[in-house]
Amino acid sequence: MANPLLSDRNVEFMLYEVQKAAELCTLPYFSDHSRETFDLYLQSCRKLAREVMWPAFKPMDEVTPRLENGQVLVHPAMREIWPRMIEVGLVTATRPVEVGGQQMPATVATFASAYAMAANCAASAYAGLTLGAAHLIEAFGSERLKQEFMPRMYSGEWTGTMALTEPHAGSSLADVKTRARPTADGHYLLEGNKVFISGGDQDLTANIVHLALGRIEGAPAGIKGVSLFCIPKKRFDNGALIDNDCTTAGVFHKMGWKGLPSIALNFGERGDCHGWLVGEPNRGINYMFQMMNEARLMVGLNGVATASAAYFESLEYARTRPQGRPLESRDAASPQVPIIEHADVRRMLLRQKAIVEGGLGLIATAARCHDLALHSEDQDERHRARLLLDLLTPVAKSFPAEKGFEANALAVQIHGGYGYTSEYLPEAWLRDQKLNTLHEGTTGIQSMDLLGRKVVAEGGKALLALSEEMRGTLKRAHDAGIDAAWTNAVAQAMQGVGELTLHLGQLGLSGDREAMLLHSADFLDLFSTVLVSWQWLEQAAAAREGLQREGEQGPSADFYRGKIQAAQYWIKTELPRAAPLAALCQSGEDSYAKVRAEWL
Repeated sequence: MANPLLSDRNVEFMLYEVQKAAELCTLPYFSDHSRETFDLYLQSCRKLAREVMWPAFKPMDEVTPRLENGQVLVHPAMREIWPRMIEVGLVTATRPVEVGGQQMPATVATFASAYAMAANCAASAYAGLTLGAAHLIEAFGSERLKQEFMPRMYSGEWTGTMALTEPHAGSSLADVKTRARPTADGHYLLEGNKVFISGGDQDLTANIVHLALGRIEGAPAGIKGVSLFCIPKKRFDNGALIDNDCTTAGVFHKMGWKGLPSIALNFGERGDCHGWLVGEPNRGINYMFQMMNEARLMVGLNGVATASAAYFESLEYARTRPQGRPLESRDAASPQVPIIEHADVRRMLLRQKAIVEGGLGLIATAARCHDLALHSEDQDERHRARLLLDLLTPVAKSFPAEKGFEANALAVQIHGGYGYTSEYLPEAWLRDQKLNTLHEGTTGIQSMDLLGRKVVAEGGKALLALSEEMRGTLKRAHDAGIDAAWTNAVAQAMQGVGELTLHLGQLGLSGDREAMLLHSADFLDLFSTVLVSWQWLEQAAAAREGLQREGEQGPSADFYRGKIQAAQYWIKTELPRAAPLAALCQSGEDSYAKVRAEWL
């Protein structure tokens, strides 16, 4: 296969030379693992992705799910893909052994999932959604819910979804109107409408379990009155599954992710939709944030994976597509050269590489923080890792989506006219990528979360922890012999972020939150650019160490040189945007704040 979708060498480099994943095996929770078990798992997922999921990508994009007689029918290829995903452990890899999992570090499982996502993002989403829903029950459900639902979801017998969005309330979860009426039998009767429910109906499994937000009768208004419910498509009655008055009202026709149905879902049209409370009443938003934050990192990984598949497709095309001649050639009879020989094509390819591998570094760092936050033996380290994870999440979700869309557009551009056609794949990945900027909180929402909550959390402790991490990278880069101009540029940019955050935070403390958040989108852009520069400095240091270890003619020399060149590209061409972005955020420029609706 010409397109590897994801570089095996880069996965190895990121895991073992940058993230030092083997060191996680010293933690008791991961002590049964080793690099050998990590590699075996990655190999299994890689094989599934390339041999089973990837061949189904285009067919699933072309033949979309359809609603017939109240049942959504998905592409037949999913009947082979779903049990194979379950078999390799894409749903349960990180879960504890006692619930059927492998206790695999998220750091490793992230790369395994990236293979599946790059091969077929729509198919892989069934696994991610089911994991997220089952994990909610594992974390907050009663023993009854754990016994009845969780094993069937982790085993793949049933799938799961998250049902948040309502027709009148997209991201505004405080306005959820789905009603829940308690009964004497311990369940609730649900009535309401949900929209854009990914994987909300299918003909793959015997049942689908929706983790849905609703409001118990008499609950307080707003966010404090929202509860979490477990609502199956079918419920048990005397040992048999019967209809639970959970109806598919329609299928949305999306521009991308076409292999994954997105449906309108109605609860209780006949007044007989049974649901069970998960956790305590009125704490549904707190619980759901577990799945939402996991999903945000999943979206970021999807962004990287989708951009990666398009990058390797355009790289192969550029190497094999003859067009034009070198600038210095004046002989029209001379043979054409592959377009990769043209500097502007290499510019576009290097930009794709910088986005894809910089974004993957960001996701991998967040995954390692997740592992340490849950499993470090040092409570202080757990708390610090949690602060870092919370800080990284809005960036790890939004950067791969926004810049990944740009990378996908470059893949179309490199293909020229062919890239604009459905006979070639880049246009499909471009469509798929756009959704990543929208679901699980738009980029605008991520920017307000970052500036309004995360960078000022605990009086700035999260930002302080990040600065400490970056100082460690600066030292590693210095010791590896990285150009001091690069390290100085990253250090100065981070210092600028700290000063800007202090200025904006003071505006918020003074009560002027509108002024504080006026340029939150620009702040996110700035913050993302600096964080990815940090990631590239880390990768450049590891690459320089590799060259020193193997020698300039070693087997990985070209790989390492490519890393260093991509780091130079990002630090020299993207990081200089930091200063004007910081100035804009501090200026209070208010054109779009003042503009009135009638002027537009």
